[in-house]
Amino acid sequence: MTVDEVMEFIEENDVKFIRLAFCDYFGNQKNVSVMPDELQKAAERGEPFDSFRIAGFDDANVQDLFLRPDLSTMCILPWRPQEGRVLRFYCDVVTADGQEYALDPRKLLKDTIEECKKLDFKPRIGLNSEFYLFRTDDEDNPTLIPWDNGSCYDIAPLDRGENIRREICLTMEEMGITPEKSYHENGPGQNEIDFEDDSALHTADNFITYKNVVGAVSARNGIFASFAPKPLQDESGNGLHVKVTLLRSGKNLREEDPDMAEYFTAGVLNRMRDITVFLNTQPESYLRFGQGEAPKYITWSMQNRSRLLRIPVVNGKPVGFLLRSPDSGINPYIAFTMIIKAGLSGIEAKEKLPAPVDRSMRLMSDEEKSAFEKLPLTLDEAVECAKKSAFINGDSDLKAISDRFLSVVTSATHN
Repeated sequence: MTVDEVMEFIEENDVKFIRLAFCDYFGNQKNVSVMPDELQKAAERGEPFDSFRIAGFDDANVQDLFLRPDLSTMCILPWRPQEGRVLRFYCDVVTADGQEYALDPRKLLKDTIEECKKLDFKPRIGLNSEFYLFRTDDEDNPTLIPWDNGSCYDIAPLDRGENIRREICLTMEEMGITPEKSYHENGPGQNEIDFEDDSALHTADNFITYKNVVGAVSARNGIFASFAPKPLQDESGNGLHVKVTLLRSGKNLREEDPDMAEYFTAGVLNRMRDITVFLNTQPESYLRFGQGEAPKYITWSMQNRSRLLRIPVVNGKPVGFLLRSPDSGINPYIAFTMIIKAGLSGIEAKEKLPAPVDRSMRLMSDEEKSAFEKLPLTLDEAVECAKKSAFINGDSDLKAISDRFLSVVTSATHN
């Protein structure tokens, strides 16, 4: 849309506030609200913000940063008042001369998608997201008391979250995000919502929107939604399963060019130790690994649903792959970039997948398990893997954003 078209929409729909949204390096949404008359200036020159206050954007070499709205991301916030509506745009971060800021994660993902286009394919990403619903106290502060005591696929009255999930899904639809299914997960008060795949950039934007919707709808109903990787010590953790499909001319690359699809998948699997810190950013992220169905070993399968990487078969044909280690603490722009870049490195080196591991780990001896490489089992170990990664250090763009990200994560952990 052009600025003039947006201004016409604003006038016709009684929009009084515009949110210029972005996220910090941890994936937490931030925003600056402006009045409609400020939009044209923001679209042309960007809206200034105190970047030094935001994790990842405190840059001693670049003093002034600005938010420039991506007009294609325009969306009404349905839970805000219908009179004096609120419009939201996701923004690119730019410098004072209007150039894209080199260490803006959204720019990095856009550049990575362009690399894929040069190889004549497009990555599409879908997400399966888990979260807990907890009661709040008399002052609306969150507790660790689950909203219900249901378990996997339960229905009401054991499942008290079905109306919350329904409201979340309907709100997502109003905002242009298509939910595929929702249900009660294994833990008490734990829920899952899966949404349809889209381009990598749109899914990254959609994930930030989705977390905002879950939080807003839950709060409106007097409960608290937690995406924390392991909010309850003795219960299932919250995972974020990432579904990656590669398309060429609208067709699955596994059918159009199965060798390239395998190289890409092998590239991701072979660099899991290098990129885990970008997929699991908190110390508690590593408490999930090896617990319940959360993966611990770097293995893959078509049949076994508990493997780190699974290649589902639909109608007798493999379609993309499902990466099961990430959690919702990600910055999706950085996480998706790392996954795609790992796949591109696999294509460049023409890497092959190892033999699949279909047998359950529960049936294996410790000696048999020792043959498989493990994911990093602490945040510190994951940080060291990234710092020593030839894959990351060999790519100047990845190294620059990795250095910034690791500095932010290390500082947050030690403070």
